[in-house]
Amino acid sequence: MLTASPVLRTLEKLHTPPRTFLDFDSPFHLLVATILSAQCTDKRVNLVTPALFKKYPGPADVVAVPEEELKKDIFTCGHYNNKAKYIRATCNILLEKFGGEVPQTMEELLTLPGVGRKTATVVLYAAFKQQEGIAVDTHVWRVSKRLGLTTANSQDKIELDLMRQTPREKWGLFHTLLIMHGRTTCTARNRQCGKCVFKKTCPSSLVMGRGDLAQ
Repeated sequence: MLTASPVLRTLEKLHTPPRTFLDFDSPFHLLVATILSAQCTDKRVNLVTPALFKKYPGPADVVAVPEEELKKDIFTCGHYNNKAKYIRATCNILLEKFGGEVPQTMEELLTLPGVGRKTATVVLYAAFKQQEGIAVDTHVWRVSKRLGLTTANSQDKIELDLMRQTPREKWGLFHTLLIMHGRTTCTARNRQCGKCVFKKTCPSSLVMGRGDLAQ
């Protein structure tokens, strides 16, 4: 039976992931990019953000333009109406309560519109090197379920299961390693069990004739 710690050690030998797969040059820009990444691929967000970051260096630049203009700038990231509303409201709060800076605690980040625990965890780890949790996105959900690291069916419970099995200083790294494994091998469709390092021990291994625990 696989557990998170040996999975982590194995994946560490195979990959050296970045702290986040989103491009950014400041904590504010990472916060914006992470809000945009909801129900959107990192690849798409990274195509949009170079021009976006140039136009909006800080929160004051966002609130200085009409919301409709911001919607046009982020249109291709999907759900642009809500995302523009969240980003604009977040920028107002940053200016009013945090001196225009991104707060560095989970509690404060969760007061920002459009920021849930997953977003806050990514920002804290990638921008501030804080280990406050394991962000559960679609890749982390799928891979951890297939590997049998959790039987939970909610982000919060999956995160708790993974955190209990993983040293705190590795939480952020484990998140990015699971994403890399999910993108390169344990894909949503046509998973590549034959080339997977866990092909003999994974409880979802096609090589061993096993079903998909993520379904």
